[in-house]
Amino acid sequence: MREGRRTDTGSWREDPYTEALGRGRGPLLLRGPGGWSLPLDIERWCGAADAADLTVLDRCRGAVLDIGCGPGRLVSALRATGHPALGIDVNPAAVGRTVLRGGRALCRSVFDPLPAPGGWDTALLMDGNIGIGGDPARLLRRVARLVRPGGLLLAEVAGDDVDERRRVWMEDGHGALGTPFAWARLGAPALRRSARRTGWTPVDNWSKDAREFVALRNGTPAPPRRLTPPAAVPPE
Repeated sequence: MREGRRTDTGSWREDPYTEALGRGRGPLLLRGPGGWSLPLDIERWCGAADAADLTVLDRCRGAVLDIGCGPGRLVSALRATGHPALGIDVNPAAVGRTVLRGGRALCRSVFDPLPAPGGWDTALLMDGNIGIGGDPARLLRRVARLVRPGGLLLAEVAGDDVDERRRVWMEDGHGALGTPFAWARLGAPALRRSARRTGWTPVDNWSKDAREFVALRNGTPAPPRRLTPPAAVPPE
């Protein structure tokens, strides 16, 4: 998402996502083949954590890794409440905005080496970031290696039962296109199915202000133990 593409006028333009971050507003669309499109809420991403975000942050425990942190609204909100938090994003402008807001952030992919692997208490995949890399199962397996056993993954999902894989690109509505990349969209049922296949246990789901969320716990709970009745005491 960091490279630009030549426009019809022949001039080079910066990546539409980076430009939208600089403005703090759209329009910004995720486009795919066949006319598929999804509006992206850049104004909300660049703003403060809202009421729906707070339902997620209230569920965070311990040290939090925000995967695909964007301009850092959640990292800064977590810091304000005393949570140790680190954001990661592949876009340098997003990381820069996070740092300017007082948050800690690194310009890295979730698949790069990261601090404290296996030691994070909570991971976040907000704003549709369950789609990173276009392969949710691979992403879930990777996050399971970052989060401690018994730790949480809090993910925002699509509001309907979708399970899509696409090549997509960013578009600003004025002819500037970003470099295509692999993406996925999952609704709550599809995420729960994928979670169970990759060692995560669904523990909660909720909605707020037309946004949908799922909580997963790292590891499959052990089956309940069967209590064996004590052997009969032989008569004396």
